[in-house]
Amino acid sequence: MKQFMDEDFMLRNETAKHLFHDYAENLPLIDYHCHISPKEIYENRRYNNIAEVWLGGRNADGTYFGDHYKWRVMRSNAVDEETVTGSADPYDKFVKFAESLEMAIGNPMYHWCNLELKKYFGIDKPLTVETAKEIWDKTQDMLQHDPSLTVRGIIEKSNVRYIGTTDDPVDTLEWHEKIAADDSIKFMVCPSFRPDKAINLHKAGFVDYIKALAASVGKDTLASADEVMDALDERIDFFKKHGCRASDHGIDYIPFRIGTKEEVNAAFAKAMNGEALTKDEIDKYQTAVLMRLAKKYAKEGIVMELHYSCTRNVNARMFAKEGPDTGFDMIAKSSCGDELASLLSALDETDELPKTIIFSLDHNDFNLIGTCMGAFQSTLVKSKVQMGAAWWFLDTRDGMEEQMRSLANLGLLGNFVGMLTDSRSFLSYTRHDYFRRIMCNLIGQWVEDGEYPCIESSLKKIVEGISYYNAEKYFDIK
Repeated sequence: MKQFMDEDFMLRNETAKHLFHDYAENLPLIDYHCHISPKEIYENRRYNNIAEVWLGGRNADGTYFGDHYKWRVMRSNAVDEETVTGSADPYDKFVKFAESLEMAIGNPMYHWCNLELKKYFGIDKPLTVETAKEIWDKTQDMLQHDPSLTVRGIIEKSNVRYIGTTDDPVDTLEWHEKIAADDSIKFMVCPSFRPDKAINLHKAGFVDYIKALAASVGKDTLASADEVMDALDERIDFFKKHGCRASDHGIDYIPFRIGTKEEVNAAFAKAMNGEALTKDEIDKYQTAVLMRLAKKYAKEGIVMELHYSCTRNVNARMFAKEGPDTGFDMIAKSSCGDELASLLSALDETDELPKTIIFSLDHNDFNLIGTCMGAFQSTLVKSKVQMGAAWWFLDTRDGMEEQMRSLANLGLLGNFVGMLTDSRSFLSYTRHDYFRRIMCNLIGQWVEDGEYPCIESSLKKIVEGISYYNAEKYFDIK
């Protein structure tokens, strides 16, 4: 029987062990998309206990912090919501999570949590109800006293070189300014432009958001879609001055329906008046804004990330009670391959297609993305259009392997920009380690099966590229 989570965890052949330990394991991390707080980085937050890091709670403004992956595990084990996201005692929350995690055999959450305990706290014992008290006591003591377990200490211990946070266009970026001015912070923290609220004119809060966007550019109001797009351009310039290298779009599906200027402005006016919109009107407005933004990204050298095929807040009762981003989302089935191709083609036609990474939450889209991106590559950038890493519900071993197999079948796996945490937890950097092990095992097996030659220089270039160097070059990190 193989020992649980030893140094060769998930490395099932000798070539995989060599590739991981000699090439992938010790390279720095580029976490180009995450949801961690730049404020907490600057203030070098120290957590009180492991429940606070893992399970979080409510912020002063009523929003949540914490890991909704873990909340879903607890709910599946019939844990009451007061213990999951409410004000229950932190130790009681932790014990209930430990009890739930024991049932999570085959779930990457089981691996992630135990990897975090091992890497950051030196704990080799698996988390169970029986070990919960011992682990609680040790992690609490270390979190409160160990200088390497503040937020900055965790990032440095994780060998992170670059963090791309997720930031709204109206954000002042004050914490990014403070981080950039602090010479004691050796890693890079840069904002990523996330304009979803300006694009989703059919969703709640759009009118108030447009007022906030207007204020961010020194105006009382934005009277048309044209003025919205002008304001977004101005905010991109502001983000660019603060080191922005990527934008991020979380959209239900990829829209593409060209409307006239009058039609787009009419749709905007209806939304501002609180009137119901047709899908045709929504798509025309979203297409116009997305096209305008993409052209600006191309001009400024900003990567465009497209995340789609998620249905959010599907439990109406719990959404009304808990609000968004609390773990009540699911994979959607989106039929927008033609629209994706049309969007890329329209931008390519005028030579205004930015570097683009396409993420779908539906694994059935992997081959679609793989074939679509192959039609829009460039002589200036290797794999300019990328298939994004297995994202959200797909960042399991099976999901990662399927994504990499699809990319290998249809594109150039060796040019892949690799993994991201997409996380709200500062301990989640072990997900890069998890990904690198899975990647090395997959490549190693191909070599051992005689499907790729054992050419050391080629394998080194591929493994180190996927682990680190491809992202460094793609995001222009210097």
